[in-house]
Order: sequence, then structure tokens, then C-alpha cells
Amino acid sequence: MAKLHDLFSKKGSTSQRPLRIGEEIRHILADIFIRGECRSPELFDITISISEVRVAPDMKNATAFFMPLAGQNKEKILAALKDSAPEIRHHISKRIKLRHTPKIHFKLDESFDVAEKIETLLKSPEVARDLEKDIKESE
Repeated sequence: MAKLHDLFSKKGSTSQRPLRIGEEIRHILADIFIRGECRSPELFDITISISEVRVAPDMKNATAFFMPLAGQNKEKILAALKDSAPEIRHHISKRIKLRHTPKIHFKLDESFDVAEKIETLLKSPEVARDLEKDIKESE
């Protein structure tokens, strides 16, 4: 027989709350970087794109995926973001109403590289020839 607390827990389903909190943190991070609120000199006067923030279901950790403008100095900026993570978390805690602000972990967003690789493959002559052949067969 199932226990009462098992019936009402959401272990099997994903909640919308981490998604909403992740999107709110993404907006706050973008605002922090636009205004240049970090004290780190490496993060001063650079443009960083925050593509996604994933929050863990327990709301204790969040991973922010970023890409610097033109993809330059990725490793240097990643190191600066990791060093500035406590300060950034403090800025986030001032703007978001949560009991505990999640720890922010930064990762390079590899999706731009993957999209470029797929685009290159689709434009290759071999794939273009196969696609053209499929279109003619379907007509």
C-alpha cells in the first residue's frame, strides 16, 4: 500500500517551477552583465550571451550556459565567471524572491558549435545531392 506522502509527492513528474526560476535567473544574469555590476576586471566591458539557465529540481544548484560575443576568450571568461560566482549569486539574491538562492555554475554553451557543424554538413555537396534526389523521387 502506498504511503500518504508518496501519493502527493511529485517525484515522477517534472515541475514548472525550476523552469520559471531558471528563466528569471537568466534575465537577471543578462541584466547584471549589461550593467557591468561584477567587480571582476575580466568581466568588465565584455558582451556575454546567456542562452539558458537550468535549475535543479531541489532548487539548490543552477547551471548557466553562456557564450561570449564572437566566441573569443572563452576559457578566460569561464574562469572569471567561476571566480565571480559568489558575487553574482549575491546580486541575484537581491532581485529574486526565494528562500535560498541557488548556487550558480557556469558552462560554455556548445549548442552554437553544434548548430554550425550541422549547417556545414547540410551544405556539403554530398548531402545536397542526396536531398535533391529525395525531392525528385517524392514528386
